[in-house]
Amino acid sequence: MQPMMSLRRGIGVLAAVVLLAGVVPAYAQTQGMERRDDRRDDRAGARAAKQACKAGDEKTRAECRQVKHGAKQEGRQDGGKPNAAPAAPPAQ
Repeated sequence: MQPMMSLRRGIGVLAAVVLLAGVVPAYAQTQGMERRDDRRDDRAGARAAKQACKAGDEKTRAECRQVKHGAKQEGRQDGGKPNAAPAAPPAQ
């Protein structure tokens, strides 16, 4: 009788785990969270570009600021996506 009770208890615990796993919602990123992550990545890239510029010693502090500024601006343009080919001029 003892092994039968143990088996039933094991099946009950397994069923409870499966039910609880199904109830927990899956974590999905919203668009806002993705945009924030993109901005963080852009800032991190800009910081890295500035640090690399400062380590090089061939540019002035102002030039390094411009490098960082340019990196951040590139991230802002088109949502950080690479630029697509320009549209064809309208036919006349």
